[in-house]
Amino acid sequence: MHEFIKWTASEAVARLRSGELSPLDLIDAAERRIADTNPQVNAMVTLCVERAREQARRLMNGPRANRAAAFLHGLPIAVKDNTDVEGLRCTSGSRVFENRIAPDSDPVVKRLETNGAIVIGKTNLPEFAAGGNTFNDVFGATRNPWDTRMSASGSSGGSAAALAAGQVWLATGNDFGGSIRTPAAFCSVAGLRPSPGMVARLQKQPFNPLSVEGPMARTVADVALMFDAEAGFDARDPLSPRDPLPSFALCAAQPRKPLRVAVSADLGVAPVVDREVRAMIGAVADKLAGEGVIVEEAHPDLRDAARHFLTLRGAVYIARIAPLLAQNRHLLKPEVIENTEFGLGLKLQDVVAAEIAQGEIIRRTAAFFGEYDALICPATLCPPFPVELRYPESWDGVAFDGYMGWLALTCAVTMTACPVLALPGGFTAGGLPLGLQVIGRPRGEAALFAQGAWLENLLGLARLTPLDPR
Repeated sequence: MHEFIKWTASEAVARLRSGELSPLDLIDAAERRIADTNPQVNAMVTLCVERAREQARRLMNGPRANRAAAFLHGLPIAVKDNTDVEGLRCTSGSRVFENRIAPDSDPVVKRLETNGAIVIGKTNLPEFAAGGNTFNDVFGATRNPWDTRMSASGSSGGSAAALAAGQVWLATGNDFGGSIRTPAAFCSVAGLRPSPGMVARLQKQPFNPLSVEGPMARTVADVALMFDAEAGFDARDPLSPRDPLPSFALCAAQPRKPLRVAVSADLGVAPVVDREVRAMIGAVADKLAGEGVIVEEAHPDLRDAARHFLTLRGAVYIARIAPLLAQNRHLLKPEVIENTEFGLGLKLQDVVAAEIAQGEIIRRTAAFFGEYDALICPATLCPPFPVELRYPESWDGVAFDGYMGWLALTCAVTMTACPVLALPGGFTAGGLPLGLQVIGRPRGEAALFAQGAWLENLLGLARLTPLDPR
């Protein structure tokens, strides 16, 4: 493993800023690392190394003055393959768009490139980002670098696996029902599901607060670094925040111990939680208490969140997939068809009731955070499962209701509209990663980064990646 690959993104950017090395050096190192590891994990599905080198030369020949504090100075990044990069293939993991070339870049890509990021490739995902296991008929399955027999989860599984294997330092993700949080958990990396609108989102579905863009990296500081380069106002997204925003990287650089934390193994919604996941949450709670944090077993009332989430998700699938269904049904995987037909079967009053219910969930959760600095729970109710399994239909003898059942912990949290930091939480006895959701107060990203950095230091797991796939 090349020394450059071992650096955090923050370390690499500092060296780029100082002129100690050039973006071309990091592009070369990333290209070699991808060649060495991608045959085992299949995380990166489309490379654009020459495009990256051209961008690097333009950046190196351009003016260095007046660069924003969030400037990334030519750091190579990966972009999930449902996010357009101009001139590159963008399939969304579907044979429907197997040969599609993006005519323009997504706003998040434009913002990242404006802030000095260089796209080196696209990462794998399940078809149309549907499901918690990254496989599709275009590129096949992505495997977990910690154990290549296992799933990297999804839908941002390609991004998470690429980070864990050291192919890139930063990667984009998007999260609807857990698509940043569950891959981060399975691959022992970090990520942020931001508050709706913090990263402007204009493509992929109708306007709603459920699906968000967010950063993924190996450390909290690196997630914050990328978030600084992503977040900001865009007049086309009415939820986007007015500038100026605080420096989230500075927040992460000043770790702060939370005073009072709620902890829950099941949020009152998971039908079952694996015993090793429960043990991990218990160990985290004990470490917090040992540092003087007030820890209480509590959670907001989320008992109806998963049911209403599925309704709102079904409505989104009417817009996303229904126009494709008539002519392309034979190309779509069963779960995508199921999602769409569920949506088409909804009644208007179902959707309205779900929207009203989400408003009540948001208000209940806001009141809950009047008592606590953060809520900590598992990101998944089970450890990584074999990659050949489309999704867990049951766990420990408890059957799930549908293919989203095993994602209850993340789907419920989506409905709160709170920011969520995904962090490594521990390992099973067999060495498989387990992850945390650290849920912050509404629009509380700044405090969440400071507290997440403190928790990351306490747990001491961040430097276990990158690793050679095994």
